[in-house]
Amino acid sequence: QVQVVESGGGLVQPGGSLRLSCAASGRTFRFAAMGWYRQAPGKQRELVASIQSGGSTNYGDFVKGRFTCSRDNAKNTVYLQMNSLKPEDTAVYYCNVEASSVAYGRRNVWGQGTQVTVSS
Repeated sequence: QVQVVESGGGLVQPGGSLRLSCAASGRTFRFAAMGWYRQAPGKQRELVASIQSGGSTNYGDFVKGRFTCSRDNAKNTVYLQMNSLKPEDTAVYYCNVEASSVAYGRRNVWGQGTQVTVSS
């Protein structure tokens, strides 16, 4: 029904950059809020960034201006540009989308996650 596909994770050195992409699709569905969460081993999943269909954004406190979230509504794709990466940014990053349709109502859909590892 709804597909959420993430890409862009990988291994980078401290101070490096990555851009994550998340594409959402599904028949009859529309996508309102889209965002990124991350979860490190032994820790709770936390909000990294979220963006509304109109473009307003929210960021986790730890971002400190290093990350930028954007979206392309024509492609139903959300991006996360991550700069000045630190070892503590290492986590699995999950894409989350709010999907809705007349037939099925509203639901939150999670991607499979993409690993981001920051290490020298």
